[in-house]
Amino acid sequence: MSSENSSADDEQRVWDVVVVGAGPAGASAAYAAAVAGRSVLLLEKAELPRYKTCGGGIIGPSRDALPPGFELPFQDRVHAVTFSLDGKFTRTRRSKQMLFGLINRPEFDQQLVEHAQKAGAELRTGVTVSRVEQHGSAVPDRRTVAVVLQGSETVLARAVVGADGSASRIGAHVGVKLDQVDLGLEAEIPVPESVAEDWQGRVLIDWGPMPGSYGWVFPKGDTLTVGVISARGEGAATKRYLEDFIARLGLAGFEPSISSGHLTRCRADDSPLSRGRVLVCGDAAGLLEPWTREGISFALRSGRLAGEWAVRVAEAHDAVDTRRQALNYAFAIKAGLGVEMAVGKSMLAAFERRPGMLHAAITSFRPAWKAFAGITRGSTTLGEMVRSHPMAGRALSALDRRSAAVAPTAAEGTPTTE
Repeated sequence: MSSENSSADDEQRVWDVVVVGAGPAGASAAYAAAVAGRSVLLLEKAELPRYKTCGGGIIGPSRDALPPGFELPFQDRVHAVTFSLDGKFTRTRRSKQMLFGLINRPEFDQQLVEHAQKAGAELRTGVTVSRVEQHGSAVPDRRTVAVVLQGSETVLARAVVGADGSASRIGAHVGVKLDQVDLGLEAEIPVPESVAEDWQGRVLIDWGPMPGSYGWVFPKGDTLTVGVISARGEGAATKRYLEDFIARLGLAGFEPSISSGHLTRCRADDSPLSRGRVLVCGDAAGLLEPWTREGISFALRSGRLAGEWAVRVAEAHDAVDTRRQALNYAFAIKAGLGVEMAVGKSMLAAFERRPGMLHAAITSFRPAWKAFAGITRGSTTLGEMVRSHPMAGRALSALDRRSAAVAPTAAEGTPTTE
């Protein structure tokens, strides 16, 4: 276990903010609280850096949420997207401007943690949180939360931020309710230089055979990140989709360096974001985009908000003020990320029923491609697009209602430029 402070000191000290989980959400929360001048302890059960199942796409909203001076460790910069519909009707669309960048999570997460440490946060790795207590003998007063570690060590805080992933123990304490659970499977496939060159600057998105499923290929130097995602309960079919997808791409002969899987979880609309002096963010709160299941930008943005409001919770002197600050945090989340999630759920519902129509629109209808490019670059979001452009909202409703009577007609392999 690595530590910048002794466990004995932890037992004596009351931290302003304790953050559980050192992924993008937790590191962002720790940074936001530390840069405000508060004492912050960041707890992580793994030793860093560590691998996480993740495509590693960094879209515009993610870049905008990073700490000042953060240099993204891009493995590639994407200027083209090839779309296919279960391997058919393939079409590539290109952009003169970068659409988004690709990173490896171990390096990215480590760098975020280092920024939090430079801001003043202290890190302990190799520690597992068993539970949090806001009442009882472990809690000295009503302004304190006890974070109980495996082995019965207790860390005290004025506020706690749960950022401990999709199977969050802090989320269970808060009572997070889930509305959508999906299974993602992924392989990191080292490839020869000749294969890597074919993919440089270009990703593939394949709308899959099961409702709501899709696959991706993200190039990262001499390695391709290849994955698929579908609803939980379709495990065997999802595995077959990945195997068929890899074979179709001509990559079956290359041995993956890593094969992994994980569940993504979206919160229900009425799911709580806090309980007493404990806030949740990122995957622990079920905050991610329901259609694409993109989670890094939601983790960074919700983590920053959680860190900022945790400072206010830490300063609260009574239950009424604590509740007020927690409600303000929930309002901030719902006003931004909540709107995006609502639109994403509508997109997912339309996509589940009409994947062919969506494919035809994004590959053949210029405004749809421009909207996709704008979202990935960060010049707009799904929520802003629907709010600012009534026609986009009407198009989404129409996509949800209409029958997919027209199949995609784009010529296979024909590239177009924005």
